[in-house]
Amino acid sequence: MFKLLHRNLPEEKIESIEKQVEDAAESGNEDQVRALIEPLRKRLRHQRECANSLLWMIASRRVPLDESALIATAIFEAYSSDLVMVARIGESIDGARDIDDLNLAAPVEPLFQGVVDKLQEFSRSSLSNEDEVSVLDGLSTATRMMARQYDDLARATYERLVELEPENSSRHYNYGLFLKTRGFFKEGMAANGRARSLVAEPVESYEWNFGICATGAGEGDAALEVWKKMGQKIEMGRFGLPEGGYPQCKVRLAERPLAERDSKHDDPGLQETIWIERLSPCHGIVRSVLYQDLGVDYGDVVLIDGAPITYHKYGEREFPVFPHLATLRRMEYQFYDFAGTQVEQGQLEDTSVELAKDAIVYSHTEKYQVLCASCWRDPDLDHEQHDETEKHVVKGRIAAPSGTSAKDLLAQLDKAVAKRESCRIYSPDLCVAAGDDARASAELRRFEMISNAL
Repeated sequence: MFKLLHRNLPEEKIESIEKQVEDAAESGNEDQVRALIEPLRKRLRHQRECANSLLWMIASRRVPLDESALIATAIFEAYSSDLVMVARIGESIDGARDIDDLNLAAPVEPLFQGVVDKLQEFSRSSLSNEDEVSVLDGLSTATRMMARQYDDLARATYERLVELEPENSSRHYNYGLFLKTRGFFKEGMAANGRARSLVAEPVESYEWNFGICATGAGEGDAALEVWKKMGQKIEMGRFGLPEGGYPQCKVRLAERPLAERDSKHDDPGLQETIWIERLSPCHGIVRSVLYQDLGVDYGDVVLIDGAPITYHKYGEREFPVFPHLATLRRMEYQFYDFAGTQVEQGQLEDTSVELAKDAIVYSHTEKYQVLCASCWRDPDLDHEQHDETEKHVVKGRIAAPSGTSAKDLLAQLDKAVAKRESCRIYSPDLCVAAGDDARASAELRRFEMISNAL
């Protein structure tokens, strides 16, 4: 039975499994993929072809993500002294991470650290040119997957690959990709520019990454040139950057995006998914007022990467969710918490149209809530029995551009709310900023009542 189980798979059988896995992965049938690769998993330790086939599937993202690291770990344990196999594991290891979710923290699986350590060990040996390239290929990918922990080594590795194969466009592109994700946008432009110059016909990924780097570097003319070359309907706009009519999209903002981190603070921190007014293929203005303090908020200009993390569905429409690459401009808006009541959903948010200078009333929570009518009239009264009334209560934040007069903003808000029957809004913070401490004290009681109810 043991011998039968471990009998080698013929080459044509492995090729057949690869084709079936490819079809199953394209149709999204992960359970079928798991079943199909099982014969390869059982033989990976003693049949090199099975291990190589699995690594190819991991690299091409045909294996479910939760299985990829487990399989790669098993292969690494079986071939840890084999330079060629460890190098292939390194090259494939980005398939064991959700690389579209750009701002992930460094991986905790021992596999990644083990592969980096082993490839470093191999790199210190006397190697043929072919073996050096293999080791550097694996090491460049493995160190890039380690977030900001091995940036110096990763950079040296990419530079050495460019030195060894200066006419290979993909070497320059991969180096530029690394530089982009680390926030070195001008250098990323140079690397991607060299990659572009080495191909006879435009390569879409080269063009995209050049455009993203140019936008991140503030080189609006260079960004505009590449977007126009790609057929985008776009012209020079705000902030000295290209701007066109793009549909809104969502971004997963990070307190510490990868491009703004270092090795000592190498995690994304707080994160929040928000809407942006998309100005170009890779940048836009934040149009959600955040719940949390991420150091970026409403009105700020952010750079996004090209590959969506996921899609959010609203009825029949799907909106891409992009990763936050960097914050280009912080516009220093003023923010004031508010709570209020309304008759119909969205009434308080609608007051935004009557506020000046891009100010906005942004709702975070809206729901019907039972409150005591007597307490509502006078929260300081002590009641043995409560007179219940149902109100549609709202909580959120008011945002206004830097320099906006708090007194003027409060007056505009009062005027807008007065036009909406039975609506009320309470913002003690705004009252204090406007110099009306007595009103702030009165509004605080109702603000806290709504907040506690929610």
